[in-house]
Amino acid sequence: MPAPAHRNILFLCVANSARSQMAEALARARYGDQAHVQSAGSQPSRVNPYAIEVMAERGLDLSTHSSKSVATINPTTIDVVVTLCAEEVCPLFFGAVRRLHWPIDDPASPDQSLTPDALRFRFRRAADAIEAQLIELDAR
Repeated sequence: MPAPAHRNILFLCVANSARSQMAEALARARYGDQAHVQSAGSQPSRVNPYAIEVMAERGLDLSTHSSKSVATINPTTIDVVVTLCAEEVCPLFFGAVRRLHWPIDDPASPDQSLTPDALRFRFRRAADAIEAQLIELDAR
């Protein structure tokens, strides 16, 4: 795997519970020590159990991750910010960075009619979309 063009990557979404956590794990697995990868959110909550489960299926451990606030990120340590919001308002990040937007639907849902299998499907689909974006990012 060639070194990524950007060595300090921040993934942002609102709660830092699903998409950005999965993106952080996937990018860390992809780039290893060739990049410093972080994730954060504007309204951090907790890492979604389905994100933990779906990443475990891929051999990635999110069980020790925690949701972080974007306010705790030092902007001078970031080269590129990737926002992952689709239907909600993305958090802002101030700093002289390259900005990318990957609109990926939030796999978490308050819809109580969704079965656990339906939620797992949504999380797997989001993880697949993030992986596809990482591949595309490397091709640029």
